[in-house]
Parts: sequence; C-alpha cells; structure tokens
Amino acid sequence: MIPYIQFVSFQLGPLTIYVWGLMVALGILAGTWLAARLARERGLNPQVMWDLAFWGTLGGFVGARLAHVAFYAPETYLADPWRILAIRDGGYSSAGAIIGGILCGVLYLKWKKLSVAAYADVGAFGAPLGYAIGRVGCFLIHDHPGTLTSFVLGVKYPDGVRHDLGLYEALSGFALTLLFVVLWKRKAPAGSYAPLFLIWYGASRFFLDFLRATDGAIVDARYGNLTPAQWLGAALFVWGLWLYRRRVV
Repeated sequence: MIPYIQFVSFQLGPLTIYVWGLMVALGILAGTWLAARLARERGLNPQVMWDLAFWGTLGGFVGARLAHVAFYAPETYLADPWRILAIRDGGYSSAGAIIGGILCGVLYLKWKKLSVAAYADVGAFGAPLGYAIGRVGCFLIHDHPGTLTSFVLGVKYPDGVRHDLGLYEALSGFALTLLFVVLWKRKAPAGSYAPLFLIWYGASRFFLDFLRATDGAIVDARYGNLTPAQWLGAALFVWGLWLYRRRVV
C-alpha cells in the first residue's frame, strides 16, 4: 500500500508554489519539447508546436473550467454565478481541457493555414508525457480518490485504502509515452499518433472512472451512471478508431 502524503504547496521565498499547477506547467513544457523534436524530424516547423502549446493551454484552461461548471457542479454556480470566476478555488475538468485545447489548436492551425492533420499528429506524440506529468500533480494532492480497495497500489487515505485515479492515469500516460517512443524508433508512419492517443486515452479514461469514488468529500457527477469524462472517453475512442481507419495526414 502507498502512504497518504498530501503535497499541496511549498514556499519559495515570498512565493507560494502550488504543486498541481507546477506539475501541469512542467507537463506542458515536456510534452511540447517532445512534439517539437518530432516536428523537426518530419520537416515541420517546431516553433508551431510552441505556439500551439500557448493557444492550446489557453483553450484548455477555459474548457476545463467551463466543463467543471457545466457538468460537475452546476447547482453550485447557478446559486452563485460569480464563483465561476473564483479560479483559485479550483474546479477543473481534464476532459474539458482536452476538448478546449483541441478546439483552440485547430482554430490556430486553420488561421495560420497549416496542416491540421500533420501538426495534430505531432502534437499527439507529446501529449501522453504532458498528461502523465500533470496527473502526477493530481496524485500528489490526492484530488481524484477512488473506491475502497485492497489493491497493492491502493493509497492509505484517512478514511481507508482507496484507488487513486491520479496515480493510475499518470501510469497510463507514461506507458503510452513509452509505446510512442518505441513506435518513433521504428519509424512509425505519419498519422499514427493522433488516433492511438485518442483510442488509448478514451478507453483508459472510460474504464478507470469506474473506480472513481462514489462516497466521501470528492465525488464526480454521474449521467446515466457514467461520469462526464466517461462519456467523453467513449466519444474520443470512437473518433480515434475512425481516424485510424482513415490514416490521412
């Protein structure tokens, strides 16, 4: 079993550094760096990947917040709409971040008249590493508790040993990163990474969310017995299969 050690923030001189935000930032940098390497190898402009990271992060931030407001705690924000702007209080959906990031990234590429398929595939190559590092931040603050368990990777929460979805999703992201590196070494053809990322993320998120807590202080909303992320995961899985069959870059 893994001990419950919550690491929310630390002081750096007069500054308070929040661990989750720090890990998300590190994930964005690491994932973009990896994607830029592949872009250069494929004869694409690596600077575009850094521009995409900027705009995708903005879109992801807005999408993460709006998805949380709309699907995870709508009654809270209907009662007090000004709380939507209280971003320091937390409340973000990674599923919403993915949708917002994708939409903003596509709009940017369309605006610059660049190939959406080519750059999306390169971006997907770095996405698992960025996602995994960000989820390490979730694991460190333990904001994704699961159901009670006796599993060896269970975390000893104050109310019992539970699955920790932040840990599992981080491990899933690192595993996909390793797979992508193997495919890269084997010169996988263009058009491989985007569909595989969607298939892997969609399937893993769908099944892992069945382990999410249904009791306690942090419980996700359900619609038809599925979390919002599970509905999105199913949609992304189908989209990924469709892209894989087309394999157009």
